[in-house]
Amino acid sequence: MEAQLYLSSSPHIRSEDTTAKIMRAVIYSLLPACAVSVYFFGIPALLLLLICVLGCMATEAVCQRLMGREVTIADGSAAVTGILLALNLPPYSAWWLAIIGAVFAISIGKQVYGGLGHNPFNPVLTARVALLISFPVQMTTWYAPVPLGSGADVVTAATPLGEMKTAVMLTGNLPEGLNADMLGYFTGYMSGSLGEVSALALLLGGAYLLWKKVITWHVPVSYLVITVLFSGIFWLINPARYPSPLFHLLTGGLMLGALYMATDMVTSPITTRGMLIFGAGCGIVTVLIRLFGGYPEGVSFAILLMNAVTPLIDRFIRPKTFGRMPQEA
Repeated sequence: MEAQLYLSSSPHIRSEDTTAKIMRAVIYSLLPACAVSVYFFGIPALLLLLICVLGCMATEAVCQRLMGREVTIADGSAAVTGILLALNLPPYSAWWLAIIGAVFAISIGKQVYGGLGHNPFNPVLTARVALLISFPVQMTTWYAPVPLGSGADVVTAATPLGEMKTAVMLTGNLPEGLNADMLGYFTGYMSGSLGEVSALALLLGGAYLLWKKVITWHVPVSYLVITVLFSGIFWLINPARYPSPLFHLLTGGLMLGALYMATDMVTSPITTRGMLIFGAGCGIVTVLIRLFGGYPEGVSFAILLMNAVTPLIDRFIRPKTFGRMPQEA
């Protein structure tokens, strides 16, 4: 009996991973950050998470119905978008702000381009920037953490980055004691968005994603390393005006952005060299906006700008075709 030759189109290397399996791993990895946010901000944080998740899932179902597509909310992608959106909002955000963000993230940030896998920009950051521009007061009203059982009153408080930006603009120097509570920044005892308040929880989640091979190290490591190196240059030049690299690492949305937003496999480069360039670009733009821009935080803008550059990176950083001969001079 003659051997049969089977012909098929690519891909020839397949994986057992599915969209639902990957999204479940991302949800599991976000549980520590969600738990810390609920611990520091209580029931309002939990309600915000639920509203964002349900809003994203409902919007995706409605959009897919209206466009005549299969409803795929069971794959978990809309739920992940909802969790990440909540982690990008102030802890006591109004319900209507969360709903607007959920509708914008799914409809304008994702479904208008054709759904999962077709969006050029990160849907969560698209919604966050839209909310920041449209509702600047609501999106920049921060509160001091109130651990569960403490009985303390809820009061407004500036974020460390906001405190730094205001002091530099008014006096030309950093405020006193800005670098005195690095342990608090690391564990999450500071004001900020739900997902900005604990570098430790985010690192645990990122380690889980690396272990499950949902993400690779290239984007987050290059993002964080370049942020440290680039901010370190300014810090060495004038430590009275520019904060230390450790301050940049532990405050704001850097950890959340590096581990969860910049690593989005749809909107980031597909090659390892491209990922390194992408992460480095995010780090440079983040530092420039934090130190010289009008906003205290630059993570969202940096990642969205690099999302726009991703097609160019993929075009010029391409692997060589197997068996390709070098061109003759």
